[in-house]
Amino acid sequence: MNAEQPVAGHRISAWWQVMRGRDPQEAHRASTPLELFFDLCFVVAVAQAAVQLHHALAEGHWAAGLAGYAAVFFAIWWAWMNFTWFASAYDTDDVPYRLLTLLQMGGVLVLAAGVAPAFQRYDFTVVVIGYVIMRVAMIAQWLRAAAEHPEGRAAALRYAAGIAVVQLGWIARLWAPGTWAWITFLVLVAAELAVPAWAESRGRRTNWHPEHIVERYGLFTIIVLGEVILATFTAVQSSLAERGLSSSLLLIAVGGLALVFGLWWIYFTGPAARLPTLRVALSWGYGHYVVFAAIAALGAGLEAAVDTAGHHAHLSEHAAALTVAIPVVIVLGVLAALHLMTGAGTVGHPLLVAAGAVVVLALTWSPPVLGLGGAVLAMGLVLAATLTANLVVSIRRHAAVRA
Repeated sequence: MNAEQPVAGHRISAWWQVMRGRDPQEAHRASTPLELFFDLCFVVAVAQAAVQLHHALAEGHWAAGLAGYAAVFFAIWWAWMNFTWFASAYDTDDVPYRLLTLLQMGGVLVLAAGVAPAFQRYDFTVVVIGYVIMRVAMIAQWLRAAAEHPEGRAAALRYAAGIAVVQLGWIARLWAPGTWAWITFLVLVAAELAVPAWAESRGRRTNWHPEHIVERYGLFTIIVLGEVILATFTAVQSSLAERGLSSSLLLIAVGGLALVFGLWWIYFTGPAARLPTLRVALSWGYGHYVVFAAIAALGAGLEAAVDTAGHHAHLSEHAAALTVAIPVVIVLGVLAALHLMTGAGTVGHPLLVAAGAVVVLALTWSPPVLGLGGAVLAMGLVLAATLTANLVVSIRRHAAVRA
C-alpha cells in the first residue's frame, strides 16, 4: 500500500495511521495482501491437523482422533476468525498493525508445531502457547482500537477484557487432570464464543464490512479445499510409487476430485450471503467452523481410503467409505442451513439436500459390490446429481419470481 494513501482514519506519519474504523459501506472492499499472507500461515496448521487425523483414522483410533482434531481445529479457526473480523473493522495496514499480525502468524506456526504432540500424547502445551500468542496479539489490537477510536471504545475494551480472561483459563487448563481437561475445554470454548456476542451487545457495533467478511470466508474455503486436493494427490502419488496404478486407486482419485469440485460449486454458486444483523452474522460465521473442519477432514478420509485400498490401513472398506461420506454429509447439511439463513447458494429445497446426503451415506455399504473406489466415485456422482437438482429448482424458482 502506498504510504501516502491511508486506508482509514488519519495518517500521522508514514508508519502509523490512527485506527478510526473502516467504513462498513466502503465500495470495492477486497482482501489485502497481508490478509492473504496471513491465510497462508494457517494453511500449515490446517495441514498438520488433517495429517494427524489421517493417521488416527488409518490406525482405527476414531474417537481419540476426532476429539483431538475438533480441539485443534477450533484453536486454528477461532484465531483466524477473530483476526478476520477485526481486520474487516480496523485494518490500517500500518507498521504496528503489520507487526502484531506478524506475531499472530508466528503464533499459528507455534500451534502447528504442537499438533503432533496433542494427537499422539494428548499434550496441548505447545498448542496452547501458540494459541495464546495469537490471542495476546489480538488483545493488543483491541486496546489500540479502544485508544484511537472513541466511538468504538466500549466494545473494544470488552473484547480485550473478555479475551484476556479466557486466555488465563486456557493456561490454567494445562494442569486440569483427566476428564476435567475435556470439561474445561468445553467451558472455555463456550466462553470464547460468548465474547463477541457480549462485546457487541451494547452500544455501537464494530464496523465490520459484510461483503468483505463473505469474501474472506470464501477465500478460506478455497484454501481448505486446496488442502483436500493436496492431501489426496500426495496419497495417490505415494500409492503409485509403491504399488502402481490400480482400478480402485484411479476411482478414488476421480471420485475425490468430483467431491471437491462439487462442494466448491455448491458453496460458490448463487447469490452471496447477506448478513443484515449481528445474530445472523455470528450464526453464519460460527457455522463455518463445521464447514471448514469437515472439508479438511474429507482430505484425511480420502487419504485413509487410498491406504485401505492399498491394504495399508487398519480399516474395513465400509469404515474407509465412512471417513469420506461423513464429512461430505456434514458439509451438505450445514451449508444448506447457512444458505437458507442468508439467502445464498444453490439450495433449491432442503429435501433435495437431505436425499443426496442419505444416498451418500447408503453408499458406504456398497464396497462389497462396487469396491471402495467405486463407492467413492458413486459418492461424487451423487453429489453432482444433488447439485444439479438444486440448481434446476433454484433456477425455476427465480424465473417464477421474475415472472
